[in-house]
Amino acid sequence: MRPSSGVRTDIMRELEALAEPSYREFSSSLLPGTERILGVRLPALRRLARKLAKEDWRGYLEECGEGCFEEIMLQGFLIGYAEAYGKASFAEILEQTTAFLPKIDNWSVCDSFCVTLKAARGHSVQMWEYLQTCLHSESEFTVRFALVMLLNYYIEAEWIGRLLPLFDEVDHPGYYVKMAAAWALSMCFVRFPVETQGYLANCGLDDFTYNKTLQKITESLSVDSKTKERIRAMKRKGERKKAMYCHE
Repeated sequence: MRPSSGVRTDIMRELEALAEPSYREFSSSLLPGTERILGVRLPALRRLARKLAKEDWRGYLEECGEGCFEEIMLQGFLIGYAEAYGKASFAEILEQTTAFLPKIDNWSVCDSFCVTLKAARGHSVQMWEYLQTCLHSESEFTVRFALVMLLNYYIEAEWIGRLLPLFDEVDHPGYYVKMAAAWALSMCFVRFPVETQGYLANCGLDDFTYNKTLQKITESLSVDSKTKERIRAMKRKGERKKAMYCHE
């Protein structure tokens, strides 16, 4: 049964009641260009999402809008929790994810959604296949979604050999794509330094992503000082074309 026409209104009232003006200012400073931020903390949003996920979560998703940052974030949390509470099949989760991705327009919603979409752990092969299409999307945040999902769920021994070559296939110019790729690769290095350094030695990354990857590796507390010196020495200097680093 679908929720009554007032459900969205009730939820918006609840979000507004949870809003903190000071937190809104803080969130806005981290998300330039993102409009209509109420200032609701993520733990409060997650509590509300868990409650809704146990009820008529499909009906809410059908009725909900995109009025503010928190409402979009809440939708992502609902999709993630629906499978966890046994309210949806994995196939339905993918359908809902496909419908949700175009609504993502900032890194916070993207990354928080990825962390919540834990259904990937129990369906790693199916999610891997789904992410391949996302990696080649024209949408900046759909590509970032794929990269952050790979970061969260696929930096594992059984996947690393297939994971690393994927970064050469990403060809989106978006800043948030490049930053996600650098972040993911730095985490690959922490877990699998030999394999990742081997990849970096012959990779097809553009200069910005490549150098940002090295920077993030050297900023990691999990990397020793001697290794950091070696990584710094790998930095590319000057403008060099991506084609020079492509595999044959």
